[in-house]
Amino acid sequence: MNKRSLFSTALAAGLALVLVACSGDSDDAGSPAPSTSTSSTPPPSSTPAPSTPASTPSAPVAKPRTAAELTKALLALADLPPGFQIEPNEEDDGTKLTSKDPKCASVVRLFNAKTAPGSKAEAMRVFSGGQEGPYVQESLDAMGTPAATATLLATTRKAIESCRKASITIPGAGTSPVSVTEVAPPKAGTSPVAARFAATSGPLEGFEITFVFAGLGDVVLSMAFDSSADIEEPTIDAAAKATKVLGTTKTGT
Repeated sequence: MNKRSLFSTALAAGLALVLVACSGDSDDAGSPAPSTSTSSTPPPSSTPAPSTPASTPSAPVAKPRTAAELTKALLALADLPPGFQIEPNEEDDGTKLTSKDPKCASVVRLFNAKTAPGSKAEAMRVFSGGQEGPYVQESLDAMGTPAATATLLATTRKAIESCRKASITIPGAGTSPVSVTEVAPPKAGTSPVAARFAATSGPLEGFEITFVFAGLGDVVLSMAFDSSADIEEPTIDAAAKATKVLGTTKTGT
């Protein structure tokens, strides 16, 4: 299986959004908020409470983002150097990540997820610079609120930091051990996080994908790169275009 097929197959398994696809893991849940109630009973009041409740203004409801809106915010061929083309989105053929290490349970679930729980709408595009790459995939997921975006990125970071080794199986190509390494992310959006999955031996040795995730207000930007691609400039360009087209604001850290 050539490099083009390997990268397309791995992306079809959901890798471009794998690490942000499962925010509901029980081991990532925060501690419950402390109760503010007390056991004492307040003394009875001799003055009756007002019978007319105070009016509370309704909070404005943001218009849900659509897949069409997100698609317009994706990078286009005109935004990339000459020589790139848009690749068709492939179907999932069963590529899976596995690990016997309990610390990798979250990454495995995230890697193998086919959808992104919590995402209200999604748009995705894959580019290639030729038969041997470089390959770049961009995804935009509307999370509804900046708070949901921040939570998702925090979950992603925790999952990456917990796992160092796993195994990847690509049907028709074989199974190989992979290292999971947190890498320095491009300075794009808010709370950016990046990780590299690299096959270290076996039939897939040399196969490598780097993922970058960043917050753009209520939208999560996800990028995936093969080993020959520059992760810095495309991520910064993608974040800048999406921010401009979607009108998102930089919130968080």
